[in-house]
Amino acid sequence: MLREKWRGGAGAAVMGVAALAFACLLGVQAARAQDEAGFQSYLNELRQQAEAQGRSRAAIDAVFAGLTLNPRVIELDRGQPGSNPNAPIPDFEPYRRSHVDTQRIARGRQVYQAQRGRLAAIERETGVPESIMVAIWGHETNYGAVTGNFDLPRALATLAYEGRRRSLFSGEFLATVEMVDRGVPRERLKGSWAGATGNPQFLPSVYLRLARDGDGDGRADIWTSDADTLASIGNYLANAGWRPGQPWGFAVSVPATFDRSDLKTRTLSPRCARVFDRHSRWRTMAEWRAMGIAPQSAAWPDDRMLATLIEPDGPGKTGYLLTGNYRVILDYNCSNFYALSVGLLADAVIK
Repeated sequence: MLREKWRGGAGAAVMGVAALAFACLLGVQAARAQDEAGFQSYLNELRQQAEAQGRSRAAIDAVFAGLTLNPRVIELDRGQPGSNPNAPIPDFEPYRRSHVDTQRIARGRQVYQAQRGRLAAIERETGVPESIMVAIWGHETNYGAVTGNFDLPRALATLAYEGRRRSLFSGEFLATVEMVDRGVPRERLKGSWAGATGNPQFLPSVYLRLARDGDGDGRADIWTSDADTLASIGNYLANAGWRPGQPWGFAVSVPATFDRSDLKTRTLSPRCARVFDRHSRWRTMAEWRAMGIAPQSAAWPDDRMLATLIEPDGPGKTGYLLTGNYRVILDYNCSNFYALSVGLLADAVIK
């Protein structure tokens, strides 16, 4: 009797858990339906903005057709590394090993040799070194191997609707309508969940402003044309202020007795403050040399050239003196690990 009573109680408990799970599922579905209804209402606002900008009906219809909210995009956005500004900064060395690796260097050398004619022409026009353009391409999409398969308008509209950076992403969404209006096929609009597209991973507004036709066919095809990809990367860096003839930086050895007390930067950057806070105050190359800093392999540049010091793995490890051109790389992607790896990959590609 007691056994039968126990079994009945367990069965009731199982039924209770199942009912609770079913109720939760219904709740999730209801919340998603509510989100989708809100998203569709927001799309009407975006459509009105596109119309007010004078975009053609054909372009608007092509971009808006069938758009739905993408919960995965919101999940990825909220979970991205760096969302916690107080999290400790890891060492650079593990990142360097995985991003300036044998495979990426070898592939970069192949691309460099195959594109020498185009690269030389772009360098003459923009002043941006051939190797830097190749390294950017290698870091962004592994030379075109991984460009992303998210539908760009859907991802951007989702990010805009989510609301944390609505102004940014609504503008980028409307830029996709302009891209189609200018002749970019709707099916080309694929990329990362965050809205970057093509071999150089340009945001739509950057594509409209800086993408270039490198092969003379009248189109800026950053998805399938190597020439257009490299011309666009070079144009981006030139527009960001690249100084011809100046290195991005170089690895240095810092003496054990080095005094860092008066070198902390006093400049507050309005953009990527945590990135720039890791840089020292600016000094001339002559001043760094007088402090005992020594290049590990590169020759000293012009004594009057200004540079800042970063020690990404802490004192006693390799440091880097960085010039203004390093900050141009940061304009492409505001991460010290990214910019250092681009510079190091560029150096490795031409060795």
